[in-house]
Amino acid sequence: MLERIRIVLIGTSHPGNIGGTARAMHNMGLADLALVAPRCEVLTADSVSRASGADHLVHKARVVETLEAAVADCTLVVGASARSRTLPWPMISPRQLGERLPEELAAPEARLALVFGREDSGLSNAELQRCHAHVHIPANPDFSSLNLATAVQVLAYECRLAWLDQQQDDDALPPMGMAESAPPASHADLERYFEHLERTLITIGFHDPATPRQLMARLRRLMMRARPDSMEVNILRGILSATEKQAEAARRREG
Repeated sequence: MLERIRIVLIGTSHPGNIGGTARAMHNMGLADLALVAPRCEVLTADSVSRASGADHLVHKARVVETLEAAVADCTLVVGASARSRTLPWPMISPRQLGERLPEELAAPEARLALVFGREDSGLSNAELQRCHAHVHIPANPDFSSLNLATAVQVLAYECRLAWLDQQQDDDALPPMGMAESAPPASHADLERYFEHLERTLITIGFHDPATPRQLMARLRRLMMRARPDSMEVNILRGILSATEKQAEAARRREG
C-alpha cells in the first residue's frame, strides 16, 4: 500500500524543505516523490543535509512542470490545505484519510497522491479543484502555520498507521463490490472527461465561458465527490459524444 502513495510538492522554494520531506517520507516507508515546477535547485548541499540519509529520494525525485503530469495515473488526489474556499470542497482530517486508504488502495492499479503547495501561499484554487478531497491538519488555530516537511510527516504517519493496521489483519475480506467493479478512474481520465464535458456544454449552449458562474468548478466538485470508475467515465464520455453528434445533426438540418 505504501508503495502506491505519492507525495507531490508544488513550487517549493527552499531545497531544505525538499530534503526534509524526503526524510519524513523515508521515516514512514514512502518512496515516491514528485516535484512540480520547483522554484529552487533540487539537489543541493542543503537538501542532502536535511534528508539525513534519505537523499536517495531527492536524487530520484521526478520533476515535472504541471500538477496534471504529476498525478495523471493517480485514482485519488488529496490536497493539503488550511484555507477555507468560496466553493466548499470535501474536507477530511489526517486520521480520516488514513482510515480510507485500505479501501482506496485495494485495487492493484490504484494510486494516491498527497499534494502540498508552496511555502508562502499553499495551493491555488485551480490546483485544489483538481483534488478529490482536501485534508486539513487541525493545528493550533492561533499558530497553525506548519513547516512543509512537518505537514508531510503528519500525513505520512497516518498513512503508515493505516498500513500497520492492515498488516495485522491479513485475512480481512476485500471491500464489498471491489472485485466486481471496474478500476478506479485515473486523474488523467477525469481531466479528459472534464475537457470533453466543457466542450459539449459550450456546443449545446448550456455553458458560456465568458460568464462561467463557477459552473465547471461545481460540476468538477460533483464528479470528484462521486468518484466514478473507468467504465463509468467511458459511459459518460459516450453520452457526451452522442450529444455532440445530435447537436451537429440539428445544426445541419437548420442550415
